[in-house]
Amino acid sequence: MNHISHTQLIDALQWRYATKSFDAAKKLPAELISSLIESLHLSPSSFGLQPWKFIVVENPGLREELRNHSWGQAQVTDASHFIVLAVKEKIDATDVQEWIECLAKTQSTPLEKLAPLQGMIMQFVTAMSDDQLLQWSTRQVYIALGQLMTSAAVLGVDSCPMEGMSPEGYDLTLSLKNTGYRTVVACALGYRCESDKYANAAKARFPLEQVVSVLR
Repeated sequence: MNHISHTQLIDALQWRYATKSFDAAKKLPAELISSLIESLHLSPSSFGLQPWKFIVVENPGLREELRNHSWGQAQVTDASHFIVLAVKEKIDATDVQEWIECLAKTQSTPLEKLAPLQGMIMQFVTAMSDDQLLQWSTRQVYIALGQLMTSAAVLGVDSCPMEGMSPEGYDLTLSLKNTGYRTVVACALGYRCESDKYANAAKARFPLEQVVSVLR
């Protein structure tokens, strides 16, 4: 496959910013949003367990309700697409077994050869309390969010990660109660307004040597 250059990657990340004002008249082409959804699908997770669900909210009425649970932030309704990232509340032996069976089928590997991996995962999972496991799973969701935003930047799509919300309000609006999932974060996707004053603001970052250490 043809990879983008390192300069193209940095240029895309320099271009990216947390878009405050989306052009509501501009919609993402179907193939673009399909690729971004697939980028979520391909997100890495610890042990490959994928403790998440991604909800693409297209219904305008639902997005209006979600905006009410997001301090009135316009990105929820103005962006071309709005995706809610939810975490699986509990992981147990059934989930691990389902993943091992998926792995065996996908990689044409006998189940018995994956038994050591299954045992290791179960040992890790059962060593944590429910709260610790939920926190661990939630961190996996943020890995997916990062992959989505980077993918969007590379494809020339604007994004805005959104934590300014009532997760409980989102859960109620999206009927997540009693499904085993709960809202963690959301991401608006689309095209920036030309009038968004933040679009051309210089990125403020601490010096590289202050945040990166190289141990030789």
